[in-house]
Amino acid sequence: MSIESPFASLLAAIPVEKDEVTVLGSTTRFWTYGAADSPFTIVIAHGYRGEHHGIEPIIAQLPGIRFISPDLPGFGESTPLTDVPHSVAGYAAWLTAFVDALGLAGRAIILGHSFGTIVAANALVDGLATPALIMVNPIATSGLRGPRQLATKVTVAYYELASKLPEKLGHRLLNSWFVVQFMSSSMTKTRTRSLRRWIHNEHHTYFSRYANRDVVVEGFRASISTDVSAFAARITVPTLLVAAARDDITPVAAQFELERMMSNATLRVLADVGHLIHYEVPALAAEAITSFLDDLPQP
Repeated sequence: MSIESPFASLLAAIPVEKDEVTVLGSTTRFWTYGAADSPFTIVIAHGYRGEHHGIEPIIAQLPGIRFISPDLPGFGESTPLTDVPHSVAGYAAWLTAFVDALGLAGRAIILGHSFGTIVAANALVDGLATPALIMVNPIATSGLRGPRQLATKVTVAYYELASKLPEKLGHRLLNSWFVVQFMSSSMTKTRTRSLRRWIHNEHHTYFSRYANRDVVVEGFRASISTDVSAFAARITVPTLLVAAARDDITPVAAQFELERMMSNATLRVLADVGHLIHYEVPALAAEAITSFLDDLPQP
C-alpha cells in the first residue's frame, strides 16, 4: 500500500531532473533538485541500503539549494561498480570520480548520511575537493562499539549467513519483510502514528532495492569496517555534524569526541530522534544546514 509522503507538497514545488553517468564501471543514476543558478550545490552520499529518495524530506525544506542526489552503485537504480570493490575506499573513489564527472570538483558541498558520512570522509582525505562538508547521523564510532553491540553482532551474523546461502535463499533472507520491519521499528523514535507508518512504508519500498546479494553483503561489511573518526583529524574544511540524541548506532559522546577531533567542525545534536533524522525531523536538519551555509563564503 502506497502512503503519501508528509513532505510531498513541498517537494512537488522543486524542479527535478533525472540523468546518468558512467563512473568506475557503474551506470550511476542521479537526480538534480532545484535551479542551476542556486547559490549552493550539494552532492549527496546516502546511507547503506538507502537510495536517493531517503534525503528528499530534507531537500523539500531547502528549495533555494541545488541538490544532486545519486543512488550509490549497486543500490536503487545505479548498477554495481566494476573497476573498484564495494568497499569504503571503493565508494570514496566513486564519489570523487562522480563529482569530477559532473565538473563540480572544488565547487560542490558534500553531504553524507549515515554510511555516506564514512564514504565522504574517506573521499575528502583521499583528495576530493569541496568547500564544505555536511554529515547527517555521522558514524562517529564503529557499530561494534556502539550502544547496541549485541544487536550489531546479530546483524553481522545475519549478513554472513545470507552470504553463505545459495543466491536465491540469501536474497530472500535479506528481503525478509519481518527483518525490514524489525529494523524500521527499532530505529524509528517518533510517536506520531502516521509518520511511523510512512517511515515503515519507505523502508519496505526502498530498503531492498539493490542489484544483487553480493553487493548488499559487501556494502554491509564496508559499513562496519571503519568510521568517520578514522579520517576526522585530516578533514580541515568547514564541517557540520548533525547528530541525534537517541541514535542507536553512534552514542552522543562519540559525536562530541568526533567534533573535538576535527579542526573546523560544528556539532548540532537534535533531541528526541535517533538514526532517522532525515525522516523524522528533516525541518530541524534543514535549519542546521541553512545556518551553516549562511556562515560560509558565498560561492
